[in-house]
This record gives sequence, structure tokens and C-alpha cells, in this order.
Amino acid sequence: MINIFNRKEVFVGTSLDRFNEVCSRLSQNSIKYTYRVVDRNSSNFAGGQRGRTGTFGQNLSTSKTYYIYVHKKDYDKAIGVV
Repeated sequence: MINIFNRKEVFVGTSLDRFNEVCSRLSQNSIKYTYRVVDRNSSNFAGGQRGRTGTFGQNLSTSKTYYIYVHKKDYDKAIGVV
């Protein structure tokens, strides 16, 4: 089981294609992983601020940040695959 105390980050980025590629490589090599997606356009972003501030002029392809974590015992193997 991967939790906050025994995990290490192997990927952080804004590219959905790269995120999917990393997930696929980890799966192909039987490395368990978890992930987290942070949407900066979410109304809950920025400390619980209510309401939307709008997205005019923002590059929406980079509005999400993807994080992938593996168990720390699998970290070296995961880095070799990624």
C-alpha cells in the first residue's frame, strides 16, 4: 500500500500526454503507483477561495499539474523506467 509516509515522487508536470506515458511505463513494468491532479482553475484552489476568477488569457493546457508517486522501495526501478 502506498501512503504519504512511504511514497516518493517520480513525476510532476503539466502535460497530460507525458503523464499517461509515465503511467503506462510503470504499469508495463508492474510498478504500483498513485497519482494526484491539481487543477489551478478549480474554485477550491488558492486556499479555499470562493468563486471563479476567470481564465481569460490563461493557457488551459497547463492549468493542471500531475503528480505520480511510487513506493519508496520501488523508486530506483521507477526512475529507470521513466
